[in-house]
Amino acid sequence: MRQLLLVFSSILTLSSLNTPAMAIAGTTPDLSEMRLVQKLNCNNPQTQAAINECTKLSYQNADKKLNQVYQQLISTLERPRKQKLIATQLAWIKFRDTNCEFERSRYEGGSIASSIYSGCLEKTTKLRTQQLQEYLKTDP
Repeated sequence: MRQLLLVFSSILTLSSLNTPAMAIAGTTPDLSEMRLVQKLNCNNPQTQAAINECTKLSYQNADKKLNQVYQQLISTLERPRKQKLIATQLAWIKFRDTNCEFERSRYEGGSIASSIYSGCLEKTTKLRTQQLQEYLKTDP
């Protein structure tokens, strides 16, 4: 009887807290799994979180394209020019990242800051990809 009263008392206490059972059990949902359940519509994102995720994905796609073009170009170059391209690309990456950090700093602390940063990375990366594609056209 005493155990039954303790259980009943616990249930009453928990229900009066109006707390979800998962939090009471000490578990929290895995947000990455929750995102998989919700389909991300980057053609029409409805929340700032979705916009941030979509701009991040757009940047990642632009970065993949850049790396493909870079690999194509570097495979056509002789050793001295290859070394110069590597040094140039490393300096460019540092410039891109710090430039985009500066652009994001205007919105520091805001929910849009992530989107601003990813958008800057994407735009700058696409421009660099175009430059490398031009080198591919003009180099023998």
